[in-house]
Amino acid sequence: MKALPIESTGHSAAVGSRLRNHRLRNHMTIDQLASAAGLTKGFVSRVERDITSPSVDSLVRMCQVLRIDVGAVFAGPVDVELVRLADAPHVDLGGQGIEEQLVTPTGQRTVQVIRARVAAGGRGEESMYSMDCETEVLHLISGRFRLMVPDRTYELEAGDTVSFPGTEPHTWENPGPEEAVLLWILGS
Repeated sequence: MKALPIESTGHSAAVGSRLRNHRLRNHMTIDQLASAAGLTKGFVSRVERDITSPSVDSLVRMCQVLRIDVGAVFAGPVDVELVRLADAPHVDLGGQGIEEQLVTPTGQRTVQVIRARVAAGGRGEESMYSMDCETEVLHLISGRFRLMVPDRTYELEAGDTVSFPGTEPHTWENPGPEEAVLLWILGS
């Protein structure tokens, strides 16, 4: 199975701002959350501003009052990140006549999007391979593209999208006379 190299983002979880967002969604004041969780208003305020970190016990109590799992304050990316195509790192997942760029942030683990340009006649590896992800989605932006899985071949035209399990062995080729531009979306 192939896997993309993933680098640590170095970002810390913004627990306080996430707790504040959940509190506001529940239409609660800081005082109401603090009182229901058995904490002081000042402490909850400092936690929400990420000035202090709550103990596990305090965090669990706040999450219980907000009716959320503790993991909800740690899940997902903290920041909105823009990746410009010119700055997107090049990756090499194999094949001939293909140029691939990772267009999602390198620290993004839930979904990774690879923009590929495949020259006419470009092709994947001779033997089928699978990816280390739960779901793969292939969206063809322009050109023609052929996706082969063990029992079937899919002929794609611009605008077509095909989804399949990441564990499904596959390979590919560009049978057209012009370059194909596509997005590989790898999700967990």
